[in-house]
Amino acid sequence: MKAREVELLCTLGPASLNDKVIHWLERVGTSLLRVNLSHTKIEDLERIITFIQKRTRIPICLDTEGAQVRTGPLADGKVTVRENRFLTARARPVAGDQFSISFYPAYIIDKLQVGDFISIDFNAVLTQVVEKNNDAVILRVLNGGELGQNKAVTVQRALDMPPLTEKDLAAIAIGRRMGIRHFALSFAHRASDVDGIRAKAGAGAVIISKIECLSGLRHLAPIADKSDAILIDRGDLSREVPIEQIPAIQKMIIRTAKAHGAKVYVATNLLESMTSAPTPTRAEVNDVYNTLADGADGLVLAAETAIGQYPVNCARMVVKVAEQFKRNWSSAAHTARVRPSSLLGDIEPHGGRLVSRTLGPAEELETEGLPVVTVGDDDLTDIEQIARGTFSPLDGFMDRACLESVLEYNRLPSGLAWTMPVVLAVPKEIAGRFLKSDRVLLSSKSGLPHSVLDVSEAFEFEPELLARKWFGTDSREHPGVARVLARGGHFLAGGITLIQPLPLPYRRYDLTPAQLRMVFAHKGWSRVVAFHSRNMVHRVHELIQMAALERTYADGLLINPVVGLAKRGDFMPHLILDGYQAMLDYGIYPPGKVVLASFITYPRFAGPREAVFTALCRKNMGCSHFIIGRDHSGVGGFYGANASRELFDELGDVGIEPIFFDAIGYDTQSESYVDLSACKAATPISGSEIRRALRAGEALPNWMMRSEVQDVVRAEMMVQHALFQE
Repeated sequence: MKAREVELLCTLGPASLNDKVIHWLERVGTSLLRVNLSHTKIEDLERIITFIQKRTRIPICLDTEGAQVRTGPLADGKVTVRENRFLTARARPVAGDQFSISFYPAYIIDKLQVGDFISIDFNAVLTQVVEKNNDAVILRVLNGGELGQNKAVTVQRALDMPPLTEKDLAAIAIGRRMGIRHFALSFAHRASDVDGIRAKAGAGAVIISKIECLSGLRHLAPIADKSDAILIDRGDLSREVPIEQIPAIQKMIIRTAKAHGAKVYVATNLLESMTSAPTPTRAEVNDVYNTLADGADGLVLAAETAIGQYPVNCARMVVKVAEQFKRNWSSAAHTARVRPSSLLGDIEPHGGRLVSRTLGPAEELETEGLPVVTVGDDDLTDIEQIARGTFSPLDGFMDRACLESVLEYNRLPSGLAWTMPVVLAVPKEIAGRFLKSDRVLLSSKSGLPHSVLDVSEAFEFEPELLARKWFGTDSREHPGVARVLARGGHFLAGGITLIQPLPLPYRRYDLTPAQLRMVFAHKGWSRVVAFHSRNMVHRVHELIQMAALERTYADGLLINPVVGLAKRGDFMPHLILDGYQAMLDYGIYPPGKVVLASFITYPRFAGPREAVFTALCRKNMGCSHFIIGRDHSGVGGFYGANASRELFDELGDVGIEPIFFDAIGYDTQSESYVDLSACKAATPISGSEIRRALRAGEALPNWMMRSEVQDVVRAEMMVQHALFQE
């Protein structure tokens, strides 16, 4: 049986009325954006609607104040009232304090009677009317506590109140004029209330009636008949219904409303803990799931997205639970299948599965008697990245058919986008020794047993042809070409299993894709932009990193520099990491927004192919976006300025979004960073010039490299440590 689609309604407020959150609420699939008129000034409404409509096509729902009493303004936003004291409640708005507050709407004071019990702010404070005059009542505080402004006030007696306030009527008129069709009626008491708002909202309006009082419960069937949807506000309802009865009442409302042809939405406390924590409680997830199982058509996030710290995470969590519900509900036996998704995060690994080819703590691999082949550290780092899933879906070195597919079509034989050959070149005599199904122990040049290769094929490929197809040139001036030609044309293919990684000196920043995903989840990041580099951090790096964070509305930035084997003259790996650590130590990056992790690999200098390849690696690490700067992973003048863009366009959606930046320089006249193509007088920031100046002990201007980073280099020079690869 196919499960119904679940709608997600998100309330906008101070935490979410901004470009970033609205962008991501649309991306996660929000169905309706709710504007709560109880917390919106009428003079601000048109501006707020315009702001939303310019940023998204998600429909807006205006949620009326309705027949509800609320507290007025307070001088400090909240106040504590003490038991057995007296409190004046006025009709005229005042800057409330512990002695005097006001109620809204103003006419409610006239309807109160001596002896009425009044609870304020979800029963935090209980009072009784003991005296009344023309524009105020005196309340005796029977249960003291803290109350806030614009909080619910419940009179323990039914009061006759019009279904719409003057503010509601003005807001509906503004909404109609601006094309809004969805309106929520708060505190629907009877079917005639629905007729009233429909008359004001006009033909074609979608009316959502909120059941949040006993009167609404009593008239539920006729209200549902007149409404397009019913919204169960469990919070306000629990002020009149004992809270232990709410679950059963929720089920009854859903059954009744659906029997009368109305959709049903459920609100209040769905993910309350996520107003201040990046993950929900198990009870909350269970509540969301069971609410859908009860038959709810949609879920409403209120405080979670209006004022909470993690509005997008809340929306994504509801979507994930809804997707899980749909998968389970669609199975014939209604069985739940466990999916190992905890390490996958929100970004699916390339190919759908994060490869793992490493031995567990208790696992052993019999290697005694296996033939040993010694390979270089660059190949061994490839093995490590295959084994830990960075190169997913690869689980070993490519065979000839796979290599040809990648070279010709930039895709694996399965059709999945993949641009980088990952092959194991060996001497001709070694390739000739092995057949399919042979097992080989791969060792480092120092004799370290590193990994096992299960041979699937030994093959030849003409080196010049390989280099030309791989790099677009056969010039030996290209370092990638020179490497391919030096290694020859004989290869071993097959799956690998990592025994132990290389004992490299810069592993303190080393995190596997699975570990990075765990870190992102712990930090509450659902969207992460990644930065790839093989150089010391300079000011343009910093500029495009921060610009990418802003442009993508990402939660955080993964700085992921290459720290493996490099070409002669490149910075030593530890210097690159120490430079970034200095940026973090001095608080130059925004707090809580950056994770620094090393990427133990080596540059291929393959230009556009490498731009896509390095993006896919970061996709496997859990990143949603990837920064691509001028001549990304290129060398010399071998690749055009737009070559990377063109290859991404050719491949289509690869599951991670590239963020392109053109060449940026510094204009000393305007003292600003500018597009070099638009300002010929600007000075480019050159890695070669930075290396030359640092090698010579010259101080670089702060606009080129921060002094905090230069100090790292100077300290290395003072103790006579090498700065560059030999």
